[in-house]
Amino acid sequence: MTMDAVHPRVLGYLGRALSLELTAVQQYMTQASLVDLWGDQASAERFRSETVEEMQHAERIVQRMLSLGVAPAASQLQPATHAGDLVGLLELNAELEQQLVDHYSEASRFCTLINDRDNGAFFSALLEDEQHHSRDLEAWLTELGGRRSRGYRRYGGRASF
Repeated sequence: MTMDAVHPRVLGYLGRALSLELTAVQQYMTQASLVDLWGDQASAERFRSETVEEMQHAERIVQRMLSLGVAPAASQLQPATHAGDLVGLLELNAELEQQLVDHYSEASRFCTLINDRDNGAFFSALLEDEQHHSRDLEAWLTELGGRRSRGYRRYGGRASF
């Protein structure tokens, strides 16, 4: 399949997906460094792992775009978000993951509508991955539920960057 054979809206979904995935990479990478400064190496490692997973998604999107004859270009990266504690960071990450889930769901539905099975399957696979990430984040949030009320250890008394 070449760019000429791909619906322009599908190309738009790919570009937006790349932007969202790179935003997630930036966010998880920043948060890994932040919680590391707070002295929470275990959470930093989890964020680093998420960074790698989101980078792999971005790489898959770049490969897909190249295979379609399109030059990959992320249109706009959102700034990394921050909070004063781990629970706050996870809540922000859950919002970002929901954006990805919504985007891939919409892209997959559109591909079904126009009978584009290849790109529909591509977006559906990414959707499944992001739904899994969302469930993991929700489980982590549930596990930490009471931590916010007790506060969270911060580097140098600062809650954010």
